[in-house]
Amino acid sequence: MTLRESPDDVVKRRADAHPNFFPAEAAGLAWLADGGARTARVIEVDREHIRLERVPSARPTREAAEEFGRMLARTHAAGARGFGCPPDGIDGTLFIGNRTMTSTVHASWGEFYAAERVLPYLRVAVDAGTVTADEAALVERACALVASGVVDPVGGADRVHGDLWTGNVLWSPDGVVLIDPAAHGGHRETDLAMLALFGCPFLTAIHDGYRDVGTLDDGWEDRTPIHQLHPLAVHAAGHGRSYGESLATAAAETVRLLG
Repeated sequence: MTLRESPDDVVKRRADAHPNFFPAEAAGLAWLADGGARTARVIEVDREHIRLERVPSARPTREAAEEFGRMLARTHAAGARGFGCPPDGIDGTLFIGNRTMTSTVHASWGEFYAAERVLPYLRVAVDAGTVTADEAALVERACALVASGVVDPVGGADRVHGDLWTGNVLWSPDGVVLIDPAAHGGHRETDLAMLALFGCPFLTAIHDGYRDVGTLDDGWEDRTPIHQLHPLAVHAAGHGRSYGESLATAAAETVRLLG
């Protein structure tokens, strides 16, 4: 994929892209914006490229972080029609980075998360040699516990970004702008766990702002390793052995919490 940046816009282009690759990104940005998020504006999109308005940069501040937390809470609360559903305006294959994601809807978050967001990438990681057989068995045990529904949210599906690491959080003069979503109907704690996994400026302030307008169930921070299984499995599938080790650690903590 090629990337061209100018003072006014950013253009990503890939001639061999899946037909949904760029449209899914555009749909995700629009869906999150409809839910209250500030996202990069899509200027144009087709099968081979997406053109986005360039986001001016600013230094992170505590005030901007608190407002980001409030914005994220409102976006999550906008909801989704089911666990695993795609953003409005797109059907079929979704993406996290360059890897495909399903848009299969499940009645239970735990079933969805295990079957659609962890196990498919675990199998790729095992084949790539970044996860051992013993580690894979541990991850599968963790997934079975999650799939049982023991940590399913009380309400329905949240409207989540799905790939909310710090690189997809842009600090602008107008506040945080979100880019590169893997948006779907999921669990709000997953976005917060992603922010924690790869670090984000003023993370505590983001949490404070979130709680100003949103609800976080008791013990949510303890459940962070559960929600990090997905991004760690994705990274283990393509970014080396260290992520396989981290995935096994998160799985062991999940088993400790739920077993």
